[in-house]
Amino acid sequence: MKIILLGAPGSGKGTMAQKLTNELGIPQISTGDIFRKNLKEETPLGLQIKDIVSGGGLVPDEITIEIVKNRLAEADCANGFILDGFPRSLVQAEALDKFQDIDCAVNLDVSNDVIVARLSGRRFCPDCNGTFHVSTLSDANVCPVCGGKLVIRQDDREETVLERLRIYGETTFPLIDYYARQGKLVTVDGSGGIEVVYRRILEVLPR
Repeated sequence: MKIILLGAPGSGKGTMAQKLTNELGIPQISTGDIFRKNLKEETPLGLQIKDIVSGGGLVPDEITIEIVKNRLAEADCANGFILDGFPRSLVQAEALDKFQDIDCAVNLDVSNDVIVARLSGRRFCPDCNGTFHVSTLSDANVCPVCGGKLVIRQDDREETVLERLRIYGETTFPLIDYYARQGKLVTVDGSGGIEVVYRRILEVLPR
């Protein structure tokens, strides 16, 4: 099955993609993970997109499309995949249609207030790569796994989150109509616990 997960930053796409990967046995393709890996390793791509990402902007379409096209051509995607964070614009969606036939686009619907609270409360540990939320931490500065110092990633700062939501509204939200017109869109209430949202997704996936 070839699935796209749609939703604003912080709507839970990454978490749901990981659970679907385990359930369906197909890979999660996250452009965000690909970009963060390149940023951390300071590859040519990482250096090229560093200022864009830190400011909450989107990586140019031509770069993103080429990366995804090459990734989906790999052997582990032959039986399907879960796209998390792509496409993010109509240009990307139209390009994707030229080299893949998508089965379903799942839209996670979450209010902006919930998203801001989710993302601005996240903390990251550079030592063990763990991600946590202040609501579950006894000390918002100390990693509960390795004892390292927790930090707020630039793209989780409130001002950056608000900018990402603004960009989402302008460039990505139109994808909902795009896939609805194709008859491939299903919308799921993304609020609530992880297992509750996950069950909602499983109920609407094509059989």
